[in-house]
Parts: sequence; C-alpha cells; structure tokens
Amino acid sequence: MQIEKLLTYGLIAMTSLTLAGMPLSSSAAQTKKTAHAVKAAKQKLVIQVSDADPKKWALALNNAANVQEDLGKDNVVVEIVAYGPGLGMLKLESEVGDRVKSAMDDGVKVVACENTMRKQKLSQSDMLPNLSYAKAGVVEIMAKQAEGYSYIRP
Repeated sequence: MQIEKLLTYGLIAMTSLTLAGMPLSSSAAQTKKTAHAVKAAKQKLVIQVSDADPKKWALALNNAANVQEDLGKDNVVVEIVAYGPGLGMLKLESEVGDRVKSAMDDGVKVVACENTMRKQKLSQSDMLPNLSYAKAGVVEIMAKQAEGYSYIRP
C-alpha cells in the first residue's frame, strides 16, 4: 500500500511538473527518488499459516526468506502467525521444525496462537523453542495489518 501511494505521488509530481513547463527529465528524476524512498523505507510483512500441509509451511518459509533476500534483512520485518491446523507444524516433532528454527535464526518472528494451543491441549513445552505467542492468531494478524504490515497467505 505504501509503495502504491509513493508511486502515485511520483506520477502526480511528474504530471504537475510537465504541465508547469518543466522538462520531463526533472520529473523523471523525482520518480527515481520516489522509487529509492520506497526501497529505503522499512517494510513489514505478516504471513498467515493455518494449514497443516508441510508444503504450505515450506512456501511460507520460502516467502519469508525471499523477501529478506530481496529487500535485505535489515530493511524488512517478517512475522509468521500460525493458528488452527497450521499450529501443528510448530510442535517439537514437526517435520518442518528445522526450517522454522532456521527462519527464526534469520530474524523471522514466528507466532503461535494460544487459543489453538488451548483447544489442542498443548503447552509451550510441546512447542519449538523460541517461538512467540499471541492470545489469538487472527487478532495478531489484524493488529499487524493495522500497524501497516502487508499480509500474505500462501
């Protein structure tokens, strides 16, 4: 959303400068500055995983790694929120546990839904180490979106 706004402002600036009789090269330079500002702004991404499918988890983890690689780890905050059937992949014996641990080592915040844990009679001792927890996974995603996070669900 922020990118779209910045690009829109860049196009408005180009149009205004062109109509004012300024050379297009000046407005093109402004657009280039706008694009640079988009890359310079710290991006925020929340990823929902509510499926027990290891392939969905692999896709979510790949998305997180690709975003970090493309934007640079220091330029993006990535959070994966798991609830419902997707929570099972955060248990100690999870087949994607090593990949989840690796993502967390790379700065991805992984959040488990405590509502789902309670319904599945799970405690933090049943879960992978170093996870974060939210009372309700859906509410966590809503809060992140309100804070300007982009949202994806692979």
